[in-house]
Amino acid sequence: MEKICGCLVSDTVSFNEFAQNENKVVCIKGYIHRIREMTGFAFVIVRTARDVIQCVYAPEFSSYRWDDKLCEEACVKVTGKVVASQDAKGNTRYELQIHDIEILSLPAENLPIVINKKQLDNIQLNTILDLRPISMRNPKERAIFKIQEGIARGFRECLMKNGFTEIRSPKINFAGAEGGTNIFKLDYFGKEVYLAQSPQLYKQALVGVYQKVFEVAPVFRAEHHDTSRHLNEYTSMDFEMGFINDFTDIMNMEVKVLRYIMELLKTEYSEEVETLHIDLPVIDEIPSIKFMDAKELIMKKFKYQPQDMKDFDPTEEELLGKYAKKELNSDFLFVTHYPSKKRPFYTMDDPADPDFTLSFDLLFRGLEITSGGQRIHDYKEQVEKMVKLGMNPELFETYLMLHKYGAPPHGGLGIGLERLTMHLLGAKNVRETTMFPRDINRVTP
Repeated sequence: MEKICGCLVSDTVSFNEFAQNENKVVCIKGYIHRIREMTGFAFVIVRTARDVIQCVYAPEFSSYRWDDKLCEEACVKVTGKVVASQDAKGNTRYELQIHDIEILSLPAENLPIVINKKQLDNIQLNTILDLRPISMRNPKERAIFKIQEGIARGFRECLMKNGFTEIRSPKINFAGAEGGTNIFKLDYFGKEVYLAQSPQLYKQALVGVYQKVFEVAPVFRAEHHDTSRHLNEYTSMDFEMGFINDFTDIMNMEVKVLRYIMELLKTEYSEEVETLHIDLPVIDEIPSIKFMDAKELIMKKFKYQPQDMKDFDPTEEELLGKYAKKELNSDFLFVTHYPSKKRPFYTMDDPADPDFTLSFDLLFRGLEITSGGQRIHDYKEQVEKMVKLGMNPELFETYLMLHKYGAPPHGGLGIGLERLTMHLLGAKNVRETTMFPRDINRVTP
């Protein structure tokens, strides 16, 4: 009887291992990204999981002879000798002198778009999205989502190093966490239920268990927006902290998390940072301004008249971003104490002025990427606010267990992963930084 021991023995090396294997014969596996036939030899560019490797075919390297079936997007195993040379700037570069190419599979058709250039030139975004399984093979498109991996990884690593527990909350719920009408309704065996707008109610419940929790998971908003910054399904990076002193503890934790993420991208995702020409922000301290003070600044400094005194429009966010960069030398700006009328039912009102809340948003280069704040932890206070807002507390019996049986002062936040990636890369549309976007027009591929 054959036994499986769980030992994975690789017969290939990565490009990062070429230096230690100089003048040795090694194997790589990947796609043929491009073939450039020259007089008497050929360059075969092989695309592996993260790298694009130059291989050189010439008859004098071995007894292997060129196979006419070789074509772009063929899956191959290439055996060859690692050789080093110097480029014009004196940098060492490595390539593979081909000794053998084993064809593992061949494409049935030619690709509908050209992917083997540095970026997808002159291709409309809708076409890129329609062909997402193919378009992501382009090195620049692929790099976008390695960066996104790094952001989510940094968020998770930093929180776990600081005593947070990762949770999994349900995505089919009895009610919407945020309230309002922007929730997707489902027929659930004859009952009306909803797709989760947020893990908020479950985060709070689990603060009573683990004290500090986080989740990276999809959330759903039934908003009829068709803008460059909205999706109907996106990935939310959430955390919740118990036993806080006040809501600035949450803001300080976010600064720590963002600082960790940017350092991780700088050190372990440098290839993608270079490929995408990312201007990584340096995070020391992040300035903070109260909501009404920000409104006054916008009106006085920029002579802009807001249409809504309870929230910011995109132009106002951009103006605040310019102010933060020019006057405060910061890519980020916290805006605190949002009006009570614009915050969810669980947000704690400011005892000094109940018309405003102990809440905040974080703007990054003029775009809101985070909403957070302190939550109500007193049972009576939470029930009273629900009733004031026309809600029926009986429908939130399980949520109110936290408050009824003892809740610590707590709060948290949510960061939109795709939106943060978009603005970090300087992309114009959040769909560019979403693997498979779901909006009011798109449910495929």
